[in-house]
Amino acid sequence: MRHHGESSPSPTPENPAHKRSDWSTLARLLPYLWQYKWRVIVAIVFMVGAKVANVGVPVLLKNLIDTMDIKLGDPAVVLVVPAGLLLAYGLLRLSTSLFTELRELVFSKATQGAARSIALQTFEHLHALSLRFHLERQTGGMTRDIDRGVRGIESLISFTLFNIGATLIEVALVLTVLAVKFDAWFAWITLAALAIYITFTVLLTEWRTQFRRLANESDSLAQSKAVDSLLNYETVKYFNNEAFEAQRYDESLQRLREARLKSQSTLSMLNTGQQLIIAIGLVAMLWRATQGVVDGRMTLGDLVMVNAFMIQLYIPLNFLGVIYREIKQNLVDLDKMFTLMDREREVADAPGAQPLSGLAHPAVRFENVEFAYEPARPILKGISFEIPAGKTVAVVGPSGSGKSTLARLLFRFYDIQQGCISIAGQEIRSVTQASVRRAIGIVPQDTVLFNDTVAYNIAYGRTGASQAEIEEAARAARIHDFIASTPLGYATKVGERGLKLSGGEKQRVAIARTLLKNPPILIFDEATSALDSANERAIQAELQNAAQNKTTLLIAHRLSTVVEAHQILVMDAGEIVERGTHPELLARGGRYASMWALQQSGEAE
Repeated sequence: MRHHGESSPSPTPENPAHKRSDWSTLARLLPYLWQYKWRVIVAIVFMVGAKVANVGVPVLLKNLIDTMDIKLGDPAVVLVVPAGLLLAYGLLRLSTSLFTELRELVFSKATQGAARSIALQTFEHLHALSLRFHLERQTGGMTRDIDRGVRGIESLISFTLFNIGATLIEVALVLTVLAVKFDAWFAWITLAALAIYITFTVLLTEWRTQFRRLANESDSLAQSKAVDSLLNYETVKYFNNEAFEAQRYDESLQRLREARLKSQSTLSMLNTGQQLIIAIGLVAMLWRATQGVVDGRMTLGDLVMVNAFMIQLYIPLNFLGVIYREIKQNLVDLDKMFTLMDREREVADAPGAQPLSGLAHPAVRFENVEFAYEPARPILKGISFEIPAGKTVAVVGPSGSGKSTLARLLFRFYDIQQGCISIAGQEIRSVTQASVRRAIGIVPQDTVLFNDTVAYNIAYGRTGASQAEIEEAARAARIHDFIASTPLGYATKVGERGLKLSGGEKQRVAIARTLLKNPPILIFDEATSALDSANERAIQAELQNAAQNKTTLLIAHRLSTVVEAHQILVMDAGEIVERGTHPELLARGGRYASMWALQQSGEAE
């Protein structure tokens, strides 16, 4: 709602977010999962069942091989024993898959529910943040961060609980079997190999995380620039800067390429080191098992079982680097989303705030209001005025005088530093923001529409309005005939930010939207600035009719639109320099009279 170059908050660097540990991020996630605690418990039971069945497969395989060493001529043993073991082997294999699928089936509702809750909470929190935050944010990068955070929840839970947790359970079971059935050296060799493998993987992955983080930052930056450029498509075309935009985007893509190449080269180093550790551990285990077979301490089935155990352990461990990296990245992504959720609201309801009341005939009052977007640059300096109930007060003045800031403060997009703003005798900081905004309707100078139908955009003033009410508001805003003349009528799509409509058409949709809302307080911020003279006069009459018996703040640059106001305030450099009715101000021969004479001579020319 920027008004002819009026000062607005300049971006201020965000305070660096407190670095959250990985454990605290996981702890922050747990309450969302614990809403489905029985599903979590059942899923863990299925996970343990799958791992027990998985460890039982090599044991059965060993018994199956050992039973083949039988005396000839015993058909019952030949047929029954191996057949029974084969059947049990198949059932265990099936049980592993069955338990895994049951786990996924039971747990999917918990992960999807947690993701939905966090995404919705983040969305609601973003809408609750102040206008300053939304003026400083980069939409493309922020939406990418949220998207990655939501998608990372499912992966994080799956990797942490069902990969790392399940692997640790399987390692414990295998080590127990090896230590009990054979000598302790088998367990020690396995444990040493696992310890070296995990240490190497974690250390190298920690080092590699910087390249992944750099790649993600470059990705978000590239996305932000692309979205910003496409949203400003017309501006790019006006100044013939397609090549410049492509160059900026390519610079971001080049940084992304370099970061990803570093990430890939270090991944190759990680994979090579992991395979070397696995190979050494596997050779050491098989060498000892082979010696045991030669010495007669172990059977051929024992050798096969040891080999099968090692393969089962090292297959999931082979992906440990990838899993650990993904867990770390998911934690980073989730932490970014939690940081957004933790962003303090600059404008918040007071504890126990009640809704605004007494809105049948509300008066609006500014009392000694001082405000600055930045402490060193005050915008409003001791502003005091009243809009009596059912009356219209107009504010005029040069660009940057603070006119549109009055509307921002009345909507409570910002809190004032000194003074008081009240509606119906209630200080707006003492009541709920929602009730304040419900009581006010605005037609802004810069109208932004949703990429939806004309009917949707008009009905946004009062969701749930009937088609007849939408059309009545459109007629009052003098846009019904235009809508009816289009092939799709009220189902016509307006395009991104309403770009398919002209400036005047967008502004008339905004007027219809506000008329449909029908609030007790109205703000017209250059409501007819995009209209031609004929339409301006017609709609001006409609706006005056809409403002009947409503408390109205009229912000204008064109003085011909304010002559009927009950009082006119002339602002300059954040102060009210003149006030009175149109005839009184002309008779005074001051700033307003000079502005009027200048505009009248311009129109005459």
